Amino acid sequence: MSLAQAHCEACRAGAPLVSDEELAELIKQIPDWNIETRGDHMELEKVFLFRNFRHALAFTNAVGAIAEEEGHHPALLTEWGKVTVTWWSHEARGLHRNDFIMAARTDEVAKNAEGRK
Repeated sequence: MSLAQAHCEACRAGAPLVSDEELAELIKQIPDWNIETRGDHMELEKVFLFRNFRHALAFTNAVGAIAEEEGHHPALLTEWGKVTVTWWSHEARGLHRNDFIMAARTDEVAKNAEGRK
């Protein structure tokens, strides 16, 4: 099963983060995402470009909808023609398999997003 077809599992404080080996394997499945270290934890981040604010906002809402379905929520920064999506597991303080699942699902949403550059 691909990451985009998988579903998130319940995550809480103390949930196991991905190991270095898992990280190396999972990132291959979402190669356009960057790993950012902020403070004491890693996050997945990607910038999506759009022709205008209306398209960027529609994409933001679509990502919000899949996040709500899974109960796993990203940081979304919506600007004119650009949306920055950042996934990490807040409770676990780092990267969990759920973050990679949601990054892959975000890429699926982006494939059909109107106004992509």
